Amino acid sequence: MHSLAGLWLAGLIAVQPGVPSRPQTPPIFQPGAPGAASRVITAGEAVALGRTSFTPADVGFMQHMIVHHAQAVEMVGLLQAQGENATVKRLGQRIALSQEAEMALMRDWLTARGQPLEMAGMGHAMHAGHAMPASDTPLMAGMLSPAQMQTLAAARGPAFDRLFLEGMIQHHQGALDMVDTLLATPDAAQDTMLSDFTSSVVADQSAEILRMQSLLSDL
Repeated sequence: MHSLAGLWLAGLIAVQPGVPSRPQTPPIFQPGAPGAASRVITAGEAVALGRTSFTPADVGFMQHMIVHHAQAVEMVGLLQAQGENATVKRLGQRIALSQEAEMALMRDWLTARGQPLEMAGMGHAMHAGHAMPASDTPLMAGMLSPAQMQTLAAARGPAFDRLFLEGMIQHHQGALDMVDTLLATPDAAQDTMLSDFTSSVVADQSAEILRMQSLLSDL
């Protein structure tokens, strides 16, 4: 007498002789407009949609964040030359490596979508301050003002370490505020890569803020 399992297996072989069992790829659904049904799309269509589903707010966020990150990397460069605390220097180096990698990702994102790497007038605004007295107004929220950068550049040793931590905490909080603003914008941050990036920014920089606050309390 055949076992139930044997009968079941024999039935499968009888239905599909010589055909190996293959897992089926689940369908990909594209949500429809309000009131409209979703539709099944191919993997290629999904990739194409992921590359094109961006808004002007998304582009502006990436352009601004490149500038934001660039100043953080500049601050770490000063830290390596003028800071004293080895632990702060190691943290700064990790921040610089992370933000340099993210800058490359953001440039690739913009280039792949045919967008300029900086907003119109941004380059002029970044360089205009070099020929003028240092301003107390930062280029964008969270960034150090030209006057703050000048003060940081003049500091040395423990005084520099403290100014660096205070400034980088401010810097990171500004980045978190930029993400909050983007996520509050209708239809923004729907691009898959951008959504993953903003999640990474929030997780990494929130953790680094806590670490820097702890280091600051020990100085």
